[in-house]
Amino acid sequence: MGAILGIIFHGLGGFGAGSFYIPFKQVKNWSWESSWLVLGVMAWIVAPLVMASITVPNLIDVLSSAPADTKFWTYFFGVLWGIGGLTFGLSMRYLGVSLGMTIALGFCTAFGTLIPPLFHGTFGDLISTQTGQITFAGILLCLLGIAIVGKAGFMKEKQMNTTNASIKEFNLMKGLAVAITSGILSACFAFGLEAGGSIADLAVAQGANELFRNNAVLVWILWGGITTNSIYCLVLNYRNKSSKDYRNTSTPLVANYLWASLGGITWYLQFFFYGMGTTYLGEKYDFASWSIHMAFIIFFSNFWGIYYKEWNGVTKKTSFVLGAGLFVILLSIVMIGMANTISH
Repeated sequence: MGAILGIIFHGLGGFGAGSFYIPFKQVKNWSWESSWLVLGVMAWIVAPLVMASITVPNLIDVLSSAPADTKFWTYFFGVLWGIGGLTFGLSMRYLGVSLGMTIALGFCTAFGTLIPPLFHGTFGDLISTQTGQITFAGILLCLLGIAIVGKAGFMKEKQMNTTNASIKEFNLMKGLAVAITSGILSACFAFGLEAGGSIADLAVAQGANELFRNNAVLVWILWGGITTNSIYCLVLNYRNKSSKDYRNTSTPLVANYLWASLGGITWYLQFFFYGMGTTYLGEKYDFASWSIHMAFIIFFSNFWGIYYKEWNGVTKKTSFVLGAGLFVILLSIVMIGMANTISH
C-alpha cells in the first residue's frame, strides 16, 4: 500500500510540474523575464517557506542549526538546479511544452536516477536483488518511453513549418541546446535532497511528521534556485528595459501577477508531493522516485501539448509514435510500483 501511495503522490507532483506552464502562458504583454521572476519568487521563496512553516516545528532553528557544509552543498546544488530550471523554461519557449519538457526531462531522468546509487556505491547491491532488477528494468523502460516521445517530437518538427503557429518562438537548435543543459543540471535537485539529509533529520527531531521531512531541505535548495534565476532575470530586465513591466498599468497588471504566481505555486507542488512520494517508496529504492516523478511530468506535459494543439497537423504515424511512447512511460511507472510492492 505504501508504494501505491508513493506513486499517487508522485503523480500529483508530476501533474503540478507538467502543468505549471499553463497559467504562465496566460500572462499578457510582459517580457518573459518579468513573468519568470514573479513565478520564481512564488515558487522558490514564498510557497516553500509557508509550507515548511506549517509542517516543520521551529523551522528557523532547523534551518540555522544544520552543519555549515550541509547548508553549503544543499544550496550549491540548488544553484545548479536553478540554472537547469531557468533553461527548462527557455526550452519550452523554443520547443513548446511537450517537446521541450520531453527532451529536458529525458536527460534529467537518466542523471537524477542513476548517479546517486553509483556515487554511493550501492548500484551493484541494487541489481543483485529481484526488487532492484525490476526497478532498474522499469527505469530503462521509462528512458525508452522518453526516447520514443522524443522521436515523435522530431517527426513532428520535420512535418511542420519551422515557424510553428502554436509556438511563436520555435527554434529547434537553440531549443535543443537549452533543453539538454536543463536536463543535466536539473538532476542536481536530487543531489540537493541527498546533501540535505541531516536538515531533514533535524526537522524530524523537532517533531515534523516523517512525511514532511524534506520540506525544510526544500527551502535551502530553492534559495539556490532563486539566486540563479533572479540574477538572470534582473540582467535581462536591465538589458531589455523591461523592468517597467512590474508596474505597467497598460497591461493587465493584477491578472499577470496572479497568473504568474499561480504558475509558481503549481510548480512548487511538484517538490511538496515529491518529498511525500519518496517517503512512501522507502529509503533503499527512493532513487527510483526520480524516474517515476519525471515520467509523470512527461505524461502530463504531453497531455497539455495535445490539448493546446501543438501536435495538430502531424501524420497518423507521428500520433501513433507519441501514443506508444506515453504508453511505455505509464508501463514503466507500473513496473517500478510493482517492484516496490514486492520489497514491502
